[in-house]
Amino acid sequence: MKHPNTSTDALILPPRQGRTYDCGTMTAVFKADENESDERYSASEWWLQPNSEGPGPHLHEENDELFYVIEGTMSFLVGDRWVDAERGTFLRIPARTMHDFTNRTDKPAAAFNVFIPGGFERIMPSIVKWFAENKG
Repeated sequence: MKHPNTSTDALILPPRQGRTYDCGTMTAVFKADENESDERYSASEWWLQPNSEGPGPHLHEENDELFYVIEGTMSFLVGDRWVDAERGTFLRIPARTMHDFTNRTDKPAAAFNVFIPGGFERIMPSIVKWFAENKG
């Protein structure tokens, strides 16, 4: 389905549809980003293959993130501790909080993410390139 042009247009996407970014064992599927939200948020799914790493520990200076586990169990680094988050678990990661996620299980895992405010998708091409050069 074609993405709408403005934040005033409705957006309905079937499962697994959206702008997809392949990061090896991790795949990001952006459902709505700054174009659809007037830069208020970016909404995406993050899929991890079994026994695979996520993006690595990082923080965002000005952005809060919301995560909701939609499949499997993901392990999240929040500050200085790891939390095993099964399907249905919600996490809020405030700005300037070190975080990461990984899949330590033998089944696929995924989380829905909202990045506030939007704009995260702007750096996705550089993330894809980094994964191709360093994890490929």
